[in-house]
Amino acid sequence: MPQAIGFVLLPRYSMIAFVSAVEAMRQANRLAGKQLYSWPLYSLDGQPVTASNGIEIAVDGDLDAAARLGTVALVSGIDVQKLEDRRLTSWLRRMDRQGADLGAICTAPYLLAKAGMLDGYNCTIHWENLAGFLEEYPDLEVTNELFEIDRNRFTCAGGTASLDLMLNVIAGQHGHELAAQVADQFMHERIRDQHDHQRMSLPARLGVRHPKLLSVIDKMEKALEEPLPRSRLAREAGLSTRQLERLFRKYLHRSPARYYLELRLNRARLLLLQTNMSVIDVALACGFVSASHFSKCYRDFFGRTPRKERGLPGSNNADIDLETAETPLRQVGGMS
Repeated sequence: MPQAIGFVLLPRYSMIAFVSAVEAMRQANRLAGKQLYSWPLYSLDGQPVTASNGIEIAVDGDLDAAARLGTVALVSGIDVQKLEDRRLTSWLRRMDRQGADLGAICTAPYLLAKAGMLDGYNCTIHWENLAGFLEEYPDLEVTNELFEIDRNRFTCAGGTASLDLMLNVIAGQHGHELAAQVADQFMHERIRDQHDHQRMSLPARLGVRHPKLLSVIDKMEKALEEPLPRSRLAREAGLSTRQLERLFRKYLHRSPARYYLELRLNRARLLLLQTNMSVIDVALACGFVSASHFSKCYRDFFGRTPRKERGLPGSNNADIDLETAETPLRQVGGMS
């Protein structure tokens, strides 16, 4: 006692993901009347770190200073996949050889995966990064759980899921009663377990409760790479295509084709920003029949081309390789 859980804060880390974990431990100490946990803070170079919200946090030391700990968690946020730091990779492998428990919160599973620290382990990541992470590391066992604890690895989707991760840890180590008291202090109405959904339910997200419409949208979200024809979506929902059109117009103020296209374009944007996939591969992964069609749809919706989204050189005018390429990438029987 106390158990020390070190946090390595990376540039532009998620403040809520970090604070949610720390505050759970702080409150556990307070309610227990003794120090059950401590949370020393570290950065790559020992200098203060600025979170994605612009708040700067001082730390206790650099990576070398954290080497004596038995449990450490990386915390990151925006653009973590762009971070290249050989010291961090070497340090993670050294910590693993020492038998440390290694954790990653929010988008930090990217860093464990890059260092080979998630091979053979179940892991999770924030839902917004899930598609890109799966594309980058297709051989990993990635789930969409709130958090995963697999032997000496723990990963967490971030946000307030960090609170639930620590509440479950507190319950396992010091009893459910203490964990419930901590949750009550934060007006957290229940302690979610790892199998709770990361995202709000479709009815809550869309403000729609029509069961047939929701079933169609669920099928759309699960079939972005190979879009389903409108006739099939309607048939499987027990609707005519005309009824399907009316439902989308009434509740979502757009046609089914338009709604499906927007889903695919939003997925494409995440892949462009979070992975190193080529623009053509992104188009394929989001169900577009040609590169030129993808580029045109993307520019019409977001006001910039896919190449400009990434800030690639030569993107101020036309996307030469996309907008002049009329050869279909793949024949997809969807509403592209």
